[in-house]
Amino acid sequence: MLVFQSLSEKLQATFKRLKSKGKLTEADVNEAMREVRVALLEADVNFKVVREFVSKVKERSIGQEVLESLSPGQQVIKIVNEEMVALMGGVSSKISIASKPPTVIMLVGLQGAGKTTHGAKLANMLKKQGKRPLLVACDIYRPAAIKQLQVLGEQINVPTFSLGQENPVKIAQESIQQASKDGQDVVIIDTAGRLHIDEELMGELKEIKGAVKPHEILLVVDAMTGQDAVNVAESFYNELGVDGVILTKLDGDTRGGAALSIKAVTGCPIKFIGVGEKMDAIEAFHPDRMASRILGMGDVLTLIEKAQSAFDEKQAREMEQKLRKQEFTLDDFLEQMQQLKKMGPLNSLLEMIPGVGKQLKDVQIDEKEMAHVEAIIKSMTPEERRKPSIIKDSRKRRIAKGSGTSVQQVGRLLKQFNQMQKMMKQFAGGAGMMGKGKKGKRGKKMGLPFPFR
Repeated sequence: MLVFQSLSEKLQATFKRLKSKGKLTEADVNEAMREVRVALLEADVNFKVVREFVSKVKERSIGQEVLESLSPGQQVIKIVNEEMVALMGGVSSKISIASKPPTVIMLVGLQGAGKTTHGAKLANMLKKQGKRPLLVACDIYRPAAIKQLQVLGEQINVPTFSLGQENPVKIAQESIQQASKDGQDVVIIDTAGRLHIDEELMGELKEIKGAVKPHEILLVVDAMTGQDAVNVAESFYNELGVDGVILTKLDGDTRGGAALSIKAVTGCPIKFIGVGEKMDAIEAFHPDRMASRILGMGDVLTLIEKAQSAFDEKQAREMEQKLRKQEFTLDDFLEQMQQLKKMGPLNSLLEMIPGVGKQLKDVQIDEKEMAHVEAIIKSMTPEERRKPSIIKDSRKRRIAKGSGTSVQQVGRLLKQFNQMQKMMKQFAGGAGMMGKGKKGKRGKKMGLPFPFR
């Protein structure tokens, strides 16, 4: 995850030095904790949180049990992982679902944090879980806010309730009546924001809260604002009473301190994180998985969940049979690439695989080149996709012209697809790329498909 890249690299470098030592002394631990402190402060983690975190880790790490263990370096990493999980809340915090529908969720926050967009993302997530959400447009001040919510609702096929420029309290009240009437079991209220916290904003939010008695008040904050996000969370928590946080733009080039500070400073748990611009780019926040990503241990559970939501089980079985029978075509390759795109940015997926993210951190994945691959395959005839061996120079020129690419790109894709088919034959025969002898050596020489540099 780009947001934690610098912090992750520094912590991993520190722990690598610890692990290289057969035995640890108290001086070794002190030196490592100094480096951890600097890394966290540079990541914009609240200084009080850093002080307490380092103190706890140090206290546990200089115990006799750790220093005299067979692998003291690993023990210290384990302690850092446990304390980081505790720092971010310990366990995942879920939405409280009402025993009698509809469940009312009120979104609050400053202008520009992403309330409207993440209201739609949350609705989309809940819809996939079998809920019937209703989006409610209570931001009557920001130009085009109502229209934006309606457009997003149409994109995800979720209804939007609006009464134009009516009083926001009345809109919220009538939306719940409408939801009960139409059988919607979740109401998501998009409230107005301001450029800064003021009495007028808080007054209106308190009125809406008193009128509809929401089961959840979720604060939407922008991770790119760093410690300002923590200060905003603290103010809303004290003034309004907030049940959870949606931390947006966690895919951006920020330092990540807000994610590590919010729970410790405010007591308010992060419930969801925004990890991209698409409507499915929202994830439930898991402290243990986030700590694992930061420490370079991967996040296999989230990767599995993404795969399960993106890949159809029946299609997966059919694809497995094709691989076993060595019947994998360019049509199948295109289908798999489209399924993979549903899981999110490929760099983010690589980071979730333990050990792989670090090894491939210099590999650049060009999303535009992936679009070129898609265009090339779609410019082929059905017969050419089934039998790419028939594609000679004249066909390459036609395909390149039809896809807006070059003959060289077409040739490179065909060459690499041929290499991939050879590799699959090795796997089907039980050899695999890591096998010994000539086959193993040949496998190691195979290049990545050309979207990967």
